Amino acid sequence: MQVVDAREFEEAFVLYFGGKPKRINAYTLASSLVSIADAVKSANTLINPGYDVEVVVESFGEGSFKVKVKTLYHGAKNLFSKDNLKAVTLSVIAAYVYQYTLSPDIEINVIVNNNEVVIEQGDKKISIPREVHECVKEVEKSEKFKQSIGKTFEALEKDKNIESFGITPRVEDKSPVLLIPRSRFTLLSESPEAEENQRSIIEAADLHILRAILERGDRKWEFVWRGIKISALVLDEKFFSDFFAHKIMIAPGDSIEVKLKIYQSRDEGTGIFTNNRYVVTEVIRHIPRMKQTTIEV
Repeated sequence: MQVVDAREFEEAFVLYFGGKPKRINAYTLASSLVSIADAVKSANTLINPGYDVEVVVESFGEGSFKVKVKTLYHGAKNLFSKDNLKAVTLSVIAAYVYQYTLSPDIEINVIVNNNEVVIEQGDKKISIPREVHECVKEVEKSEKFKQSIGKTFEALEKDKNIESFGITPRVEDKSPVLLIPRSRFTLLSESPEAEENQRSIIEAADLHILRAILERGDRKWEFVWRGIKISALVLDEKFFSDFFAHKIMIAPGDSIEVKLKIYQSRDEGTGIFTNNRYVVTEVIRHIPRMKQTTIEV
């Protein structure tokens, strides 16, 4: 399991733009850097009152386009001593982005200890110091902060050449330790709903049918989705019409390619969104189970 410590991002981090090697649209780069800088400044205002922060681009890296970003803190009129400074703003940005773009289809395990919060998902584990975790909970209340992060991912989403985005501690890392595929940009490209603890997202999904309810109504089908057993309503009227017209024949083991709407709730203690329920809004394609055939020779 890959273990990531959020403390690695305290002084600087590298932004990774996945796509064509060594090339990025100038407007995409400028827009995303300005928005990241605005988010850093908004977060720092809450985390370090009395300190100013300067965001500088320190270097560029090889491979898919990489930019190293560093923060420089300055005391404002010496109102606060250096001991009060929390140089964790970039760690807060990394932790916030990671928490809001966790894969919705893989189980999340959250362990809360006295000194840290550990988030495990799939083959990755990220350790977030309690100080950073508490700061994340504070900055996510700021509309200005959330809008700045949203503008970053909005710029990335508009550029069709950007296939992924990542954050990593070192320029020499061949791939970022926190990698966000393009399909998850939408989780941050729009400002969160007014009801912060609830959200819904739509994912393209291949669902293996365990139990089919071949009638209209509020009874849920049972599926396996990427190894996870889920129950979901199927609300596609055209799909049911095609079935009743015998255009589609459903059998055990078949699959359907769908648009899956996932409803999530946010745990106030950890800040993590977890899945509550699923709805199939559209059936794109029915995929019959492959059957073995006997070849006579």
